[in-house]
Amino acid sequence: MTLFKKPTSVKGTLLILLLPAGIVMMTIAWLIHGQLLEKMSREFVESRLQEEVGFLAHHIRQAEGNIDMLETGDYFEKVFHHAFALQSPEQTVISPDPWRMLLSPLLQVDKEGIIWVNNASLNQAPSDMLAYRKSFFINDIPITVIVAEDMRALQSSQANLHTWTAVVSLLLIFLLVAVTWVGINLSMRPVASLKASLKGLQSGEISRITTQTPEEFKPLVQQLNQLLDSLDQRLERSREALANLSHSVKTPIAALRQILEDTSRPINNELRLEMASRLADLDKQLEAEMRRSRFAGPQIGKSAHPVKQARELLWMLGRLYQDKTFELSTELTEDTRWPIEEHDLNEILGNILDNAGKWSAACVELSLQQSNSTAQIIITDDGAGVADAEVMHLGQRGWRLDEQIPGHGLGLAIVCGIVAQYNGNVSFLTGSVGGLKVFIEIPI
Repeated sequence: MTLFKKPTSVKGTLLILLLPAGIVMMTIAWLIHGQLLEKMSREFVESRLQEEVGFLAHHIRQAEGNIDMLETGDYFEKVFHHAFALQSPEQTVISPDPWRMLLSPLLQVDKEGIIWVNNASLNQAPSDMLAYRKSFFINDIPITVIVAEDMRALQSSQANLHTWTAVVSLLLIFLLVAVTWVGINLSMRPVASLKASLKGLQSGEISRITTQTPEEFKPLVQQLNQLLDSLDQRLERSREALANLSHSVKTPIAALRQILEDTSRPINNELRLEMASRLADLDKQLEAEMRRSRFAGPQIGKSAHPVKQARELLWMLGRLYQDKTFELSTELTEDTRWPIEEHDLNEILGNILDNAGKWSAACVELSLQQSNSTAQIIITDDGAGVADAEVMHLGQRGWRLDEQIPGHGLGLAIVCGIVAQYNGNVSFLTGSVGGLKVFIEIPI
């Protein structure tokens, strides 16, 4: 059984992460404030005590060690608000008198500098005291000076200040909660707007998401719109394929039906050949439209491994055209992915490599590159090439360079159609060895 359940909303996640973090940081700041306050107060008192000891020592030196010449009594107590003790071989002065039992033992110790006294239990004397002790000689006369301060009042002031700091910290925590809640609600407004746009999209009120969103949501909106474009393109291709197929097969079917229904005409060899020709046209048209219907186009989440697919195709074509070599040059790794549907990439590479294998003299080279968010496919053969007057016809449906070579004249047209669906570009150029060079760029 889990003690902590992961929140299912963005608001819950932000609150669970931000609020405890804010409370912890505020608590740490409060604790550090207490430590710093105590340290600064102690250092301030120590510096004052040291200065007052120096002041007393200065007056004693001026009196050449004669304590009786100093204004004692409650003079220093009223001026400095501190207790003090002065000792020479002939005399000891301690003021105020209730501190005598507390300061007398300090005159006998050898420790110099700051002395802490804690939890003392003497009547009318402080329980916590901070003193500064200094010993020196004047004309070979040993003199000891101690100045002390009652720390209870300072500690009480520190406690009050620290308590008020805790109160202010709590108020700041509540303010942090309020600001965090308001900030989360303001930040989530684009999500509500996006939700309304999706609802409008579902109801048919809008065709695309045009809501202004923050930078973090723009890739999501862009991907959704691309998905909608892809679905519209696929639907349009399906409708176009059905219309083309209906238009193309209507006339041949009508002619075949007329021949079959005309009982007065015998079906001789000439008529049988004509019917076979019409059926062959139907078969070609059906094959072309079926291949077009399989083109996926850009799809969210679909990707292909270009290097792996290219190696498989080159191996297969190498077995088909055993007298020719197929070479691959690329700096891409086997794990490289392109956002292109696998079947579409196979159609692009397979059709062009097959054409290059038919027309090449001995070698076909395939180059796969990727730069500036663009996938580049370059296929070059060492064949006779294509005349400049005929290059403009490459990619047209049904156009064939040489009728003697088997084919339907659809391969390059299919390639151009697929590349266009990915907003890419196909260029036909003259290769370095005189053959045809096909250069394809597809944004990824």
